Amino acid sequence: MKKLLLFLILVANFALGQMPDISNTWLNNSKPYIGTIGNKGQELKLKINISEQNKKNDQEYFVSGYSLVDTNYAKFEGKITISKYKDSKKQGTVFGEYELAEENKGKHSGLFKGKFVYNFKWNRKTEKIEGQYIEFIGDWKSYDGTIDLKTHLKNQ
Repeated sequence: MKKLLLFLILVANFALGQMPDISNTWLNNSKPYIGTIGNKGQELKLKINISEQNKKNDQEYFVSGYSLVDTNYAKFEGKITISKYKDSKKQGTVFGEYELAEENKGKHSGLFKGKFVYNFKWNRKTEKIEGQYIEFIGDWKSYDGTIDLKTHLKNQ
C-alpha cells in the first residue's frame, strides 16, 4: 500500500510539473549565434528573432529568424526541443535537439539539424541566471541533397 501511494505521488508530481518558459533564452539577448559551417570553417551567423513555448508541449519551443553565410541570407522557422535537464545547486544544464528549416531559395537553402547544450549559473541571492553558455552542434543539409555540412554555433 505504501509503495502504491508513493508511486501515485510521483506520477502526480510528474504530470503536474511544468517546465518554466525559457523562450527568452533562445533570443540570446538579441545577438546572433556565431560559429562555423563546413570543413573550411566558414563563418555562420544565426539570429533568432521570435521564440515561443509550445502550449501543448512545454519542452518544445517554436523559433524563427535568419541565417547568414557570406552574402547568403535566409529566413528560417523551426523548433528547439528539450530532452534532458540536470540541476545542481549552482549550475544547470539543459540538453536537447533542434531543427531549423530555411526558406527554399535554391541550392544554398536547407535544413539545420542537431543537438544543443545550454549551461547556466543560478544566483540564489538575486534569483537570476548568470553566465549562460549555449552551443548548437549539428549539420546543415541542402534541400536538393547535394550539400551536407557540419555546423557549430555558440552564443556571444
